[in-house]
Amino acid sequence: MKLITVKRETKNEARFTKKMGVLQIKVTYIKMLFLNIPIKTLHKYRETYYGEIKDCDDCLLQA
Repeated sequence: MKLITVKRETKNEARFTKKMGVLQIKVTYIKMLFLNIPIKTLHKYRETYYGEIKDCDDCLLQA
């Protein structure tokens, strides 16, 4: 049994952009787990309306 694992999880979230307003976007989280308890989020990224992959730090989180 492994003590530390890495898990990828995708959720739908509402994001706001100036050009298009509120969008429902799939955001993928890569998390580190210790005995299936989340410790830390290693990375999160999103897929844009046009199919590009971008880091979540680039977008506004206001809705």
